[in-house]
Amino acid sequence: MKFILIDKITAMEPGKTLTAVKSVSLAEEYLADHFPIFPVLPGVLLLEGLIESASWLVRQKNNFAQSMVLLESVRNVRYKSFAAPGMQIQYTISVKTMEDNASSFIGIGVCGDEEIVAAQFTLRHFNLADENPKMARTDGQVVESMKKRWKLLWQEQ
Repeated sequence: MKFILIDKITAMEPGKTLTAVKSVSLAEEYLADHFPIFPVLPGVLLLEGLIESASWLVRQKNNFAQSMVLLESVRNVRYKSFAAPGMQIQYTISVKTMEDNASSFIGIGVCGDEEIVAAQFTLRHFNLADENPKMARTDGQVVESMKKRWKLLWQEQ
């Protein structure tokens, strides 16, 4: 199953910061199981929202040069509250370092004035064809898909 955990990028300073939002909806299937009487966005998906937000900073900065932007490591994750249906999460990402194949970030997620998640994490970015040249076509397909999603998420002010 694949999740898209941000709805819109609301602000960006290329290579430095990004702000994105996620509206939590009762229509999201995983909420039926987490938890049926008290539905909340699972903590791992709160963290994934931070990671997904940071991945757009990498893609934009590197001009979509790599198809894969994946979590390498995470530390100092703090969950402080819940995100329930009807709430909107604002993710704010700040770059610590950004290199050709790896980047590190600090991210926080807030609902209203309340911080609900914070973490420091590292992403690695690469192409599948780096290991297997036969994957170059797949890299191209992934990059094109990400460029289309980017146009939906970021509409410069």
